[in-house]
Amino acid sequence: MKDISELIKNRRSVFPPQYNNIPVSDKLVNELLENANWAPTHRLTEPWRFKVLRGEAKDRLGKFLSDTYTDITPDIDFSPFKHKKIINNCKSANVIIAICMQRDLKERVPEWEEVASTAMAVQNMWLTCAAHDVGCYWSSPKLIDYMGEFFDFEEGERCLGLFYVGNYDKQEPLESKREPIANKIQWLD
Repeated sequence: MKDISELIKNRRSVFPPQYNNIPVSDKLVNELLENANWAPTHRLTEPWRFKVLRGEAKDRLGKFLSDTYTDITPDIDFSPFKHKKIINNCKSANVIIAICMQRDLKERVPEWEEVASTAMAVQNMWLTCAAHDVGCYWSSPKLIDYMGEFFDFEEGERCLGLFYVGNYDKQEPLESKREPIANKIQWLD
Protein backbone atom coordinates (compact mmCIF):
# COMPACT_ATOMS: atom_id res chain seq x y z
CA MET A 1 0.00 0.00 0.00
CA LYS A 2 1.30 3.42 -0.91
CA ASP A 3 2.06 6.10 1.66
CA ILE A 4 -1.20 8.04 2.26
CA SER A 5 0.29 11.46 1.47
CA GLU A 6 1.78 10.16 -1.77
CA LEU A 7 -1.50 8.45 -2.65
CA ILE A 8 -3.49 11.65 -2.06
CA LYS A 9 -1.08 13.79 -4.07
CA ASN A 10 -0.98 11.33 -6.98
CA ARG A 11 -4.73 10.70 -7.20
CA ARG A 12 -6.00 11.82 -10.61
CA SER A 13 -9.06 11.81 -12.77
CA VAL A 14 -8.61 9.19 -15.47
CA PHE A 15 -11.32 9.65 -18.09
CA PRO A 16 -13.25 6.89 -19.88
CA PRO A 17 -11.54 7.44 -23.27
CA GLN A 18 -8.26 6.53 -21.52
CA TYR A 19 -9.55 3.11 -20.36
CA ASN A 20 -8.48 -0.14 -21.99
CA ASN A 21 -10.47 -3.36 -22.29
CA ILE A 22 -8.95 -5.11 -19.28
CA PRO A 23 -11.83 -5.88 -16.89
CA VAL A 24 -12.00 -4.46 -13.38
CA SER A 25 -12.50 -7.38 -11.01
CA ASP A 26 -15.60 -7.82 -8.89
CA LYS A 27 -13.22 -8.13 -5.94
CA LEU A 28 -11.91 -4.60 -6.56
CA VAL A 29 -15.41 -3.19 -7.08
CA ASN A 30 -16.45 -4.71 -3.76
CA GLU A 31 -13.34 -3.24 -2.10
CA LEU A 32 -14.22 0.20 -3.50
CA LEU A 33 -17.72 -0.03 -2.08
CA GLU A 34 -16.57 -1.44 1.26
CA ASN A 35 -14.06 1.40 1.65
CA ALA A 36 -16.75 3.91 0.70
CA ASN A 37 -18.85 2.52 3.53
CA TRP A 38 -16.27 3.71 6.06
CA ALA A 39 -16.59 7.41 5.28
CA PRO A 40 -17.35 9.79 8.16
CA THR A 41 -21.06 10.15 8.84
CA HIS A 42 -22.73 12.49 11.33
CA ARG A 43 -25.30 10.67 13.50
CA LEU A 44 -24.51 7.53 11.51
CA THR A 45 -26.98 8.45 8.78
CA GLU A 46 -24.70 6.67 6.26
CA PRO A 47 -26.32 8.54 3.36
CA TRP A 48 -24.28 7.04 0.51
CA ARG A 49 -26.02 4.67 -1.87
CA PHE A 50 -24.50 3.08 -4.96
CA LYS A 51 -25.91 1.46 -8.05
CA VAL A 52 -23.34 -0.60 -9.96
CA LEU A 53 -23.76 -0.91 -13.71
CA ARG A 54 -21.88 -3.36 -15.92
CA GLY A 55 -22.46 -4.92 -19.34
CA GLU A 56 -25.84 -4.18 -20.91
CA ALA A 57 -26.86 -1.96 -17.99
CA LYS A 58 -24.10 0.47 -19.04
CA ASP A 59 -25.45 0.46 -22.59
CA ARG A 60 -28.98 1.16 -21.35
CA LEU A 61 -27.62 4.04 -19.25
CA GLY A 62 -25.74 5.44 -22.25
CA LYS A 63 -28.88 5.33 -24.37
CA PHE A 64 -30.96 6.92 -21.61
CA LEU A 65 -28.44 9.71 -21.04
CA SER A 66 -27.95 10.44 -24.74
CA ASP A 67 -31.72 10.39 -25.40
CA THR A 68 -32.29 12.67 -22.39
CA TYR A 69 -29.56 15.03 -23.62
CA THR A 70 -31.33 15.18 -27.00
CA ASP A 71 -34.71 15.81 -25.35
CA ILE A 72 -33.61 18.60 -22.99
CA THR A 73 -31.11 20.43 -25.20
CA PRO A 74 -32.39 23.19 -27.47
CA ASP A 75 -31.43 22.61 -31.11
CA ILE A 76 -29.17 25.66 -31.11
CA ASP A 77 -27.13 24.23 -28.19
CA PHE A 78 -27.13 20.57 -29.28
CA SER A 79 -23.64 19.12 -29.79
CA PRO A 80 -23.29 15.89 -31.80
CA PHE A 81 -19.83 15.58 -30.22
CA LYS A 82 -21.29 15.68 -26.69
CA HIS A 83 -24.08 13.26 -27.66
CA LYS A 84 -21.52 10.75 -28.94
CA LYS A 85 -19.24 11.34 -25.92
CA ILE A 86 -22.08 10.42 -23.54
CA ILE A 87 -22.55 7.06 -25.28
CA ASN A 88 -18.81 6.40 -25.60
CA ASN A 89 -18.13 7.15 -21.91
CA CYS A 90 -20.65 4.49 -20.93
CA LYS A 91 -19.16 1.99 -23.39
CA SER A 92 -15.53 2.74 -22.41
CA ALA A 93 -15.98 2.33 -18.67
CA ASN A 94 -15.72 -1.19 -17.35
CA VAL A 95 -17.97 -0.28 -14.43
CA ILE A 96 -20.17 2.74 -13.76
CA ILE A 97 -21.24 3.40 -10.20
CA ALA A 98 -24.14 5.79 -9.75
CA ILE A 99 -23.32 7.89 -6.69
CA CYS A 100 -26.55 8.42 -4.80
CA MET A 101 -27.47 10.02 -1.51
CA GLN A 102 -30.28 8.94 0.76
CA ARG A 103 -31.43 11.98 2.71
CA ASP A 104 -32.18 11.19 6.35
CA LEU A 105 -35.97 11.35 6.35
CA LYS A 106 -35.93 12.72 9.91
CA GLU A 107 -33.53 15.47 8.73
CA ARG A 108 -31.45 15.11 11.90
CA VAL A 109 -28.45 16.71 10.18
CA PRO A 110 -28.20 19.47 7.58
CA GLU A 111 -28.40 18.19 4.01
CA TRP A 112 -24.94 19.58 3.17
CA GLU A 113 -23.45 17.22 5.77
CA GLU A 114 -24.98 14.24 4.01
CA VAL A 115 -23.73 15.48 0.63
CA ALA A 116 -20.27 15.97 2.17
CA SER A 117 -20.39 12.52 3.73
CA THR A 118 -21.29 10.96 0.38
CA ALA A 119 -18.43 12.89 -1.25
CA MET A 120 -16.06 11.48 1.39
CA ALA A 121 -17.29 7.99 0.51
CA VAL A 122 -16.43 8.72 -3.12
CA GLN A 123 -12.99 10.00 -2.08
CA ASN A 124 -12.43 6.66 -0.35
CA MET A 125 -13.31 4.88 -3.61
CA TRP A 126 -11.05 7.24 -5.59
CA LEU A 127 -8.09 6.64 -3.28
CA THR A 128 -8.70 2.89 -3.47
CA CYS A 129 -8.60 3.08 -7.26
CA ALA A 130 -5.38 5.12 -7.07
CA ALA A 131 -3.81 2.53 -4.74
CA HIS A 132 -4.60 -0.18 -7.31
CA ASP A 133 -3.57 1.93 -10.34
CA VAL A 134 -7.13 1.79 -11.68
CA GLY A 135 -8.61 4.80 -13.45
CA CYS A 136 -11.75 6.55 -12.26
CA TYR A 137 -13.66 9.76 -12.77
CA TRP A 138 -16.64 11.38 -11.00
CA SER A 139 -18.95 13.10 -13.47
CA SER A 140 -21.90 15.20 -12.36
CA PRO A 141 -23.57 16.46 -15.54
CA LYS A 142 -26.95 18.20 -15.53
CA LEU A 143 -28.34 14.87 -16.75
CA ILE A 144 -28.15 13.49 -13.20
CA ASP A 145 -31.25 15.57 -12.46
CA TYR A 146 -33.16 13.05 -14.60
CA MET A 147 -31.79 9.84 -13.07
CA GLY A 148 -35.06 9.24 -11.23
CA GLU A 149 -36.45 8.28 -14.64
CA PHE A 150 -33.79 5.56 -14.98
CA PHE A 151 -33.48 4.24 -11.41
CA ASP A 152 -36.15 3.43 -8.84
CA PHE A 153 -35.14 5.73 -6.00
CA GLU A 154 -36.33 5.43 -2.44
CA GLU A 155 -38.05 8.42 -0.87
CA GLY A 156 -35.38 11.10 -0.27
CA GLU A 157 -32.80 9.45 -2.53
CA ARG A 158 -31.14 11.24 -5.46
CA CYS A 159 -28.16 10.90 -7.76
CA LEU A 160 -25.07 13.07 -7.20
CA GLY A 161 -23.09 11.78 -10.15
CA LEU A 162 -21.60 8.88 -12.03
CA PHE A 163 -18.31 7.25 -11.07
CA TYR A 164 -16.64 5.74 -14.14
CA VAL A 165 -14.07 2.99 -13.45
CA GLY A 166 -11.65 1.27 -15.82
CA ASN A 167 -8.14 -0.02 -16.22
CA TYR A 168 -5.81 2.11 -18.30
CA ASP A 169 -2.33 1.85 -19.78
CA LYS A 170 0.04 3.58 -17.39
CA GLN A 171 2.63 5.70 -19.12
CA GLU A 172 4.04 8.86 -17.68
CA PRO A 173 2.56 10.00 -14.36
CA LEU A 174 -0.56 12.09 -14.89
CA GLU A 175 0.28 15.71 -14.16
CA SER A 176 -1.58 18.03 -11.83
CA LYS A 177 -0.74 21.15 -9.90
CA ARG A 178 -1.97 23.04 -6.90
CA GLU A 179 -1.35 26.55 -5.68
CA PRO A 180 0.70 26.52 -2.46
CA ILE A 181 -1.40 25.76 0.62
CA ALA A 182 0.18 28.79 2.32
CA ASN A 183 -1.89 30.99 -0.03
CA LYS A 184 -5.08 29.46 1.36
CA ILE A 185 -4.44 29.62 5.11
CA GLN A 186 -4.93 32.34 7.63
CA TRP A 187 -3.30 31.59 11.00
CA LEU A 188 -4.92 33.15 14.05
CA ASP A 189 -3.44 33.32 17.56
